[in-house]
Amino acid sequence: MRAYSASSEEALRARNLLKDWAGEGFLTETQYQRMEQETVCELRRTNIFLRLVLFLFSLIIVGAAAALFFVVFLSRPSAQTTGIFLLILAGISYAAAELAVSRARLYRYGIEEALAVCSVGFLCAAIQFVFFENRAYSPASHEMQFLVPTAGAIASLWIWRRFGLPYAFLAAMIFVVFVPGYWTSSHSAQHLIVAAFYAAGLITVAALRSRHRFTYLNHEYSIVEALLWIGIYLSINLQLSSVDLLGHWLGRGPQPTTEFSRPFYWTTWVLTWCLPPAVLARGLLPHKDRFVIAVGAIVAILTLVTNKPYLGWQRHTWDPMLLGVLLIGVALFIRRWLARGTGGIRHGFTARRLSGKDKQWMNAGTTALGLLSPPLPSPSPQTDSPDVHFGGGDSGGGGASSDF
Repeated sequence: MRAYSASSEEALRARNLLKDWAGEGFLTETQYQRMEQETVCELRRTNIFLRLVLFLFSLIIVGAAAALFFVVFLSRPSAQTTGIFLLILAGISYAAAELAVSRARLYRYGIEEALAVCSVGFLCAAIQFVFFENRAYSPASHEMQFLVPTAGAIASLWIWRRFGLPYAFLAAMIFVVFVPGYWTSSHSAQHLIVAAFYAAGLITVAALRSRHRFTYLNHEYSIVEALLWIGIYLSINLQLSSVDLLGHWLGRGPQPTTEFSRPFYWTTWVLTWCLPPAVLARGLLPHKDRFVIAVGAIVAILTLVTNKPYLGWQRHTWDPMLLGVLLIGVALFIRRWLARGTGGIRHGFTARRLSGKDKQWMNAGTTALGLLSPPLPSPSPQTDSPDVHFGGGDSGGGGASSDF
């Protein structure tokens, strides 16, 4: 099922742990060298920045090659012909991704990821062109268009399962959002269907994850579970999943609630307050899952942010400041509470940094923010004005004159 062998991925996981332990001083240089020799892996990797560059360039190359093919070999093709060739391109892209993994042994290298992403895009476009493009509109044909996002969701799930790419699972969740719109026009039913899909996925992932608690798959299932939790929350919180969300947050009026019945609306409000404690409990109690704990904290903050719009209360400019003060206070309280424990530890939690991953992510985030921040305006050099004329020093101080 997986494109990579279990031994290779376990070796990569062990090497990453060794780097963290060595960076924190838990291992000596001799111990690190000895253990590194025991975790040799043939997979080829690169850093995150080169990975992004290779991903973007591969997308551009594949897209340009497909466009060049249509321009050179196909002159005004029909929709069915375009769809057939797009389907062929999808198969070629996926086969190239498989070859890049099996022959070149690329792992999170950017190239094979871009090829896999292109295969999903070509597949969805092919289905749209073959079955629905240039067809007369009818309710039956509109309902059948759910096949496009469904195919995208299934293909993305396969990419995630095959290559272990977390954003492929996120893409599948995004495709699922568009499916209920072809089945019903009721917004309440659409929210419920999406939440039901995510809940079914959460139950499945929780059942599968229990079998891989101490393997390399646990990390991937942790990310997926966190994504599903936040997906359920977003589908329930009507203030965050509205079509007019941008206009609402830009201050163009209150959130429209007439499309939802009052029982459904207030039930979702209650659920927005019940879900954050449930997510935090899920992350804290069983195995201290960092991703799920982070999602629990995020949805708790989102509940505080959207509470006033839900209740129809007036928002003030100082609301973000009060929220920031509250978050700082909670963070300081938790940090001091943990620090007062025996050895700075309470129930297996500590405020001290135990791994170098946090520092690496902070450095990467700082670098990204530095690249994205706008350049500061530099003062322009001042030039002498031609209209300014001096008197030659005739009124100099101390009785001096221009003839002195």
